Amino acid sequence: MIKLTENLQWKRSTRCTSGTCVEIATVGGTYLVRDAKDPDGAVLHVGAAGWAAFLSAVKAGEFGI
Repeated sequence: MIKLTENLQWKRSTRCTSGTCVEIATVGGTYLVRDAKDPDGAVLHVGAAGWAAFLSAVKAGEFGI
C-alpha cells in the first residue's frame, strides 16, 4: 500500500499553462495521478502497463486533444 504522506515528487507538464492540469508521481511501478487544482483530493493509482497504454492512446490522438 502506498502512503500518500510520503515525500512524493509531483510533476506537472511544462505545457500546462492553466490550473486545469493533472500531476503525476511515481512510487515503484505505480503511477499516481491527481488534479492539480485539488492536491488533497482523490489520487488515481495506475500500474505500469496501464500508464503505458494511456500514453500510447494520448500520442495516437484517441482523446481528441
